[in-house]
Amino acid sequence: MQIDLNKPENLTLDAVRQLLAGASDDEHTQLRVSRAGIAYISSGVVGGVEIDGLLFRLETWAKGSGYVGIVAASDEVWVMQIFNALKQNWPRPSSDYIDIY
Repeated sequence: MQIDLNKPENLTLDAVRQLLAGASDDEHTQLRVSRAGIAYISSGVVGGVEIDGLLFRLETWAKGSGYVGIVAASDEVWVMQIFNALKQNWPRPSSDYIDIY
């Protein structure tokens, strides 16, 4: 699952919910946004690794922390936080690393 941020109508709460639901909490994950405007969850490749081509990224979510997966996607407050982080930082992020806490 990805969200094409170049099309404003694609950035919805439901799209963020699906993005989170589609990721596994069994490994470290990170929400990343490419320079081309594609938001996606990276599994395994996280932190400051392989960041060429990224416009920005959120902090790494540790394995088992509950930030992705079905339960995370059902948390309306969490979904809204991720939605707002994407909306506020695309296409001009405040930094290449966004801490939403």
